[in-house]
Amino acid sequence: MGMRFARVSDSGALLRIYRQYIDTPVTFEYELPTEREFAERIGQITAVYPYLVWEEEDDIAGYAYAHRHRERQAYQWNTELSVYVDGAHVSKGIGGKLYAALTELLRLQGVRTAYGFVRLPNEKSERLHLSQGFARVGTYHHSGYKCGAWQDIGIFERELLPHDTAPAPVVPVWKLPEEEVRAILARVSGEKASQNG
Repeated sequence: MGMRFARVSDSGALLRIYRQYIDTPVTFEYELPTEREFAERIGQITAVYPYLVWEEEDDIAGYAYAHRHRERQAYQWNTELSVYVDGAHVSKGIGGKLYAALTELLRLQGVRTAYGFVRLPNEKSERLHLSQGFARVGTYHHSGYKCGAWQDIGIFERELLPHDTAPAPVVPVWKLPEEEVRAILARVSGEKASQNG
């Protein structure tokens, strides 16, 4: 068991987990993407941001990733986090470990603020964000229509780095020092760093 970076070839396994949420208001997507579409998403995200999976006995039990919060240039130091855990592995601390590793990697990249958007009510996801140092800063009311009802979204925010200086450009995750990245994944996973190559 442990954490590693997602690969495009993981798309089938990740889609199997995502399928569990497609008919719920957890995601606002109506139709399940194809495996090819999902693989393309992984490739696009990993060009800049971390995309992590948690494995249990060689099976992916959950995944989480960061992606651009908004497209205008001045937003580039913000990111949005997403996490999905297989129903058989919910409430085992996997989401928290994935979030902890993501936020450490994002700090190394130079990201200043992380956001989480949670369909309300969702006690487990709200608790996850609060336990990871996020603060609830607002609500988007009636933000989307899914499952026969208008859904509210809670906005969670966490400062990762101070906002006291002009920021350097965000460093793509694949350009980060390999030893530091390996150490983060190992520490959060509770493994030896050599196992996370």
